[in-house]
Amino acid sequence: MVGLGNPGPGYAGHRHNVGQMVVAELASRLGAPLKAHKAGASVAEGRLRPGGDRVTLAVPSTFMNVSGRPVAALLKFYSLDASRLIVVHDELDLPFDTVRLKLGGGPGGHNGVRDIINVAGPDFVRVRVGIGRPPGRQDPADFVLSPFSKTERETLPNLLVDAADATSDVIAEGLLAAQQRWHAPS
Repeated sequence: MVGLGNPGPGYAGHRHNVGQMVVAELASRLGAPLKAHKAGASVAEGRLRPGGDRVTLAVPSTFMNVSGRPVAALLKFYSLDASRLIVVHDELDLPFDTVRLKLGGGPGGHNGVRDIINVAGPDFVRVRVGIGRPPGRQDPADFVLSPFSKTERETLPNLLVDAADATSDVIAEGLLAAQQRWHAPS
């Protein structure tokens, strides 16, 4: 599983880094710190649930738009095909505080997802974490590279837990069961 974002503390609290934040939440649950890996990513390994499958969590060390190379290197290192890949990323087209799961499809304007599709093909699971649309006429590129608002920061911990739970459900129960749970009307 890969959480997308940009490297360095200057980007840490930005909307575009919500995928990395979800992976950090999952690594905390594993009790395993993310450590540098030769594939150009930070990696943690363990089980999310007792008796569950072993999982590898990763955060590319590259900028978002060139996430494909480290993802391809991780797939090769672990001898996995893209059907076993889960990518957690921010989604402008979903309201803030929304999590949606899907298999395959296009990049939807997300350059990090586009780069992964270029190296691995489109057939991987996406955990789409809603960050909402920019207000007014703000450029979407500027919006994703800005920090969450004060109000959003109050809700953000719950969103990260929800996205981590949804990801864990995909691993434990499969995509369809997780979609039925997470896409059900509230």
